[in-house]
Amino acid sequence: MRCACSALALALLGACASQQSGYGIGPQAERQAMLQRTNRDPAPDTPGMYLGLIDRMQSQGLYFASLAHIDAFEKQYGVTPDSILLRADALRMTDQPEASAGAYAQLLQTPLAARGHRGLGLIAGGQGDFGRAASELQQAAQLAPTDATVLSDLGYARLRAGDVAGARVPLMKAAELDSTNPKVVSNIALFLLANGQAAAAQTLMNHQKLALDVRAAIRSDAAKVAAASRDGAHAGAAVTGMTVPSSARNAPAGTVASMQNTMEPAPRLLQRFAQ
Repeated sequence: MRCACSALALALLGACASQQSGYGIGPQAERQAMLQRTNRDPAPDTPGMYLGLIDRMQSQGLYFASLAHIDAFEKQYGVTPDSILLRADALRMTDQPEASAGAYAQLLQTPLAARGHRGLGLIAGGQGDFGRAASELQQAAQLAPTDATVLSDLGYARLRAGDVAGARVPLMKAAELDSTNPKVVSNIALFLLANGQAAAAQTLMNHQKLALDVRAAIRSDAAKVAAASRDGAHAGAAVTGMTVPSSARNAPAGTVASMQNTMEPAPRLLQRFAQ
């Protein structure tokens, strides 16, 4: 669940931030220019066009301004599931988690229920509750089984909860559905590290030319995954009365699953990103 989020802490349960590049005005200037145009131009004359405008504003990072326009939209056209989703996303991105969670909850009985569960999962992940995040994202994945972003977020949440083996399937699905998505790629690299396949992870990061700060974030998350896995092993041992061997306590997260051949060989993973 950080966009990742590149496997950066879950601003989305598992995501990686894209690099801004190119010539011309910078992103901040673009946002200001768009805000000025929005304030100057009249509102679109159809609900669909107005929702599209608000969505574009959010894609530019104008979340506070989008909240004002959502108010205006709902005053003119009434509340719809699409306007609730836009409001929930804007509230989450403006650090209003309680109000955002309330808006996402309103979506659970609508056709946008998958987006509601995903939003609740991202909020839980942002608060460090990766078990609850994984539960919400699992429900989102059941409702939207081909959404690579949801699957990637689910895999990330499971990794951060210490469930390395459980992260494998959703991440492999996400990789085959959208192999060019930087968030998915970074979460696959995190999975490989957590599974004790450091060489394969390094090869993947090199092939995808991931930035140094993204690689550092992935390695930082891998250490957190390892700690969560050890905590889970200790908790399980306490319940059953068993003692965790020192070799298992010191092993990289996911090594046991690797030894049991439950994970796909690294070369096949890497081939998916070489096509």
